[in-house]
This record gives sequence, structure tokens and C-alpha cells, in this order.
Amino acid sequence: MTAALSYLSQSEAETIRLGQLLAASAKKGDIFALYGTLGMGKSVFSRAFIQHFLGNVDVPSPTFTLLQTYEAPDYEIYHFDLYRLKDPEEIFELGMEEAMYNGVCLIEWPEKMGGYLPKRAITVKITPQEEGRLFEFFTADSACAARLSSINGK
Repeated sequence: MTAALSYLSQSEAETIRLGQLLAASAKKGDIFALYGTLGMGKSVFSRAFIQHFLGNVDVPSPTFTLLQTYEAPDYEIYHFDLYRLKDPEEIFELGMEEAMYNGVCLIEWPEKMGGYLPKRAITVKITPQEEGRLFEFFTADSACAARLSSINGK
């Protein structure tokens, strides 16, 4: 599968710009599965995505609460940080199933979900590259791929 969107971020400001661009094109039901090691920019991206709708509000990382929710104009945003999840089944206690259909999900550490991540999720791989981070977006949905490929962040 080829990337529907590749974006080389060479600064935190560029990662913020990417988060805002994705937020502007997001649709209810989108699931962004953010893969990357510690310090790759998952939380910076998520914060920018959320602040696109809410302005410069405080957006804490849900590392300890596992979930923060935010009301956007057309849907709710569910920001999950599954780093501390002990068992994939715990996602049901967080209401993830409902969140995936009723809003937009930003999921940090989606590998902790095991096989519960839907195939329709947009996989976001963040890797170190040159002097920055390479964000690659993959999806099996052709309409979603077209929407992503139309984003020009530079």
C-alpha cells in the first residue's frame, strides 16, 4: 500500500500546520491511528488538530486519563493515548467503539489495541527523517485516499 499523503515536518510549527490541515479535511467517522516512538510528534499533531476547531485552548495529553474529548462544530473529537493500556479489551471500557462511529478519533499508541483497530482507520506512521519527522498516511479507502492526497501542506 502506498502512502496517500507524505509530509516531511522539519519543525514543531510544520507539525502544527499538518495537524490543522488534516483537521480542516476530517470527516465524522475518521480514525487516525498515530504510530511513532516517544517524541515523534503524535501529541503535537493531535493538539494542533483539536485547536483548529477550539482555538488556543489547553489540550493536555491523555497519557494518564487515556481519553480526552472535545466538541467540534460537526462532531466530537476523541483523543486517546493508549500507552498505559494493559489489555486490548480495555478499549471497550473507554467507549472507543461508540467514539469510532460518532466522531473523529485520534489514537496514540494504536498497537495497544491488538486486532481491534478497524481496517478503515487511517494509519499515520511517524518516523525520524533527515532533520525532522516524516508523516506518512495510509488508507484502504479510495475516497479517503483522494481526500488525503489533495492536502498540500507546504
